Amino acid sequence: MTVIIFVIVLAVLIFVHELGHFLFAKLNGIRVDEFKLGFGPRIVYWSWGETEYGVNIIPFGGFVKIHGENPDEESIDGPDKSRSFVNKNRFRQITVLVAGVLFNFLFAWILYVGVLSSGVTATTDGFEQYAHDFKNERIMITYVEPGSPAEKSGLQLGDVIRSVSTTTDATAAIPLSVQSIQNTIDLSGGTPVTISYSRGPVAGTVSLTATTTLISGRYAIGIAMDNVGDLQLPLGSALIEGWRYTGLMISQTVTGLYAFVGNIFHGTANFADVAGPVGIAGIVGNAAQLGFTYLVMITALISINLGVINLVPFPALDGGRVLFVLVEGLIRHRIPPTFTNTVNAVGFVILMVLMVLVTYKDVIKLINP
Repeated sequence: MTVIIFVIVLAVLIFVHELGHFLFAKLNGIRVDEFKLGFGPRIVYWSWGETEYGVNIIPFGGFVKIHGENPDEESIDGPDKSRSFVNKNRFRQITVLVAGVLFNFLFAWILYVGVLSSGVTATTDGFEQYAHDFKNERIMITYVEPGSPAEKSGLQLGDVIRSVSTTTDATAAIPLSVQSIQNTIDLSGGTPVTISYSRGPVAGTVSLTATTTLISGRYAIGIAMDNVGDLQLPLGSALIEGWRYTGLMISQTVTGLYAFVGNIFHGTANFADVAGPVGIAGIVGNAAQLGFTYLVMITALISINLGVINLVPFPALDGGRVLFVLVEGLIRHRIPPTFTNTVNAVGFVILMVLMVLVTYKDVIKLINP
C-alpha cells in the first residue's frame, strides 16, 4: 500500500510540474511534441493535435518534449523555427523553464488551503495566531525509531500519549506537553517508564526502559512527538494562511538546502538526512498512517521540495537551463547547442548516479536500521 500511495503522489507531482512547462510553452507559441509520465516502454499513448500524450512503464519521472529546448539544426533553422523554444526571446524561455516550479508551489498552496478549510490535524507550532481555534489538543507520536524501546513496546505512529510516569515522577498531575514528557523520561535514569496512550477508541498502557542517546546523553525511548489539534478555518482565512504557510515552507526548504550544500564543502554534511525514492516512500507511508490530512500536508511539502531542487543551477535541472539562458543574455550570443546539450546530458547522468547512491543508502538503512 505504501508503494501504491507513493507512486500516486509522485505521478501527481510530476504531472503538475510538467503541466506548468506544457501550458506556458503553449501560451508562448512554442510547439510541444510530447507530454509523457514515466520513462521506458509505453503503456498507453494517444495524439491530440500536434502533441503525443502517454504513460510509460517506469513511474519515477516524466517529461515534456518542447521543440527546440535541446537545440539542433532543425529547431534552429527548420521550417517550424518560429515556434521553436530556442528562437523565442529569453524572457519567454525563462517563463517556460520556471513554470514547472511555479506550478509545484501553487499546487502546494492549493493543498494547504484545502486541508485548512476542510479541517486538518495540525501541529499548534506555526499556527499560534489560531491557538484559540484548535480543538481536541493532544500529544501525538509522529515517529518511532526502528529498534528503539518504543518500537519494542508496541507504540506506533499516531498514538496519543495520555500520561507518562516513573517510580519517582509522573506527568499525569501536571499539564501534559512534549517537554514535560521528555523531562519525565530523562529523569527516569534507566528505571521503568509507564506510558498510557490511546489508539483511536482503544486505550493501552506499556512499560519500557529508556536508554541514553549518543548525541544528547539524555534518556529517551526513541519517539518524536508533536502537540497537535484539529483546526478548521473559513475559506478566506485558509487562502491567506495557506499562502503564508507555503511561503514559510519554501523559505525553510531553501535555507535547509543552502546549509546542506555549504556543509558539503566544509566536509560536515550529514547524508543520512538526504532521502531518495525509498526514503520518501517511507515518509509518505508514515504520513498515510497518521491520516489523510497528514498525507496531503506531506504531499504539499514534497511538491515544494521538488520545486526548490529544480531551481538549483545545476545542468539538466530547470535552474541549470535558466542559468544558460541568463549567460546568453549577458554575452549577447547563443551558446553552441552541442555544448549545452552535452553539459545537460552529463548533468542528467550525474543526477541519476546520485539518485542510485541515495536509494542504495535508503535500502541499507531499511535493512539495518
